[in-house]
Amino acid sequence: MSACTTPVTDPAVMPDTPPASWLGSDSASPVTLSARAADHIAKYIAKRGKGIGIRLGVRTSGCSGMAYKLEFADAPNAEDIEFLSHGVKVLVDPKSLPYLAGTELDYAREGLNEGFKFNNPNVKDACGCGESFTT
Repeated sequence: MSACTTPVTDPAVMPDTPPASWLGSDSASPVTLSARAADHIAKYIAKRGKGIGIRLGVRTSGCSGMAYKLEFADAPNAEDIEFLSHGVKVLVDPKSLPYLAGTELDYAREGLNEGFKFNNPNVKDACGCGESFTT
């Protein structure tokens, strides 16, 4: 692992080549939520009073190449690929799916810290600061 020392690259540009293990969206492993993550998301959507689920993606960033994007979704985009996990809708854009296929999003509390944790089987290396990863 390396420390983040390189500048952030243009977030609008995604790598043109999907990971070597990519077989296409028809055979992609689903993106799932742990029971804890699904419960946290469902409670937050209820508290917000709107929303249909969570949208996950990746963007070019950091010294290792890519970083996760996570946001609450109020409506699906036409191109979104939808997964249902523990009763919560997970939306992924087709450009990000090769990098997220098979990922489980967990919600963890460790001491005073809590937050989402990506368990992504496609990650080959990650930045020492935890900001970015490469496949």
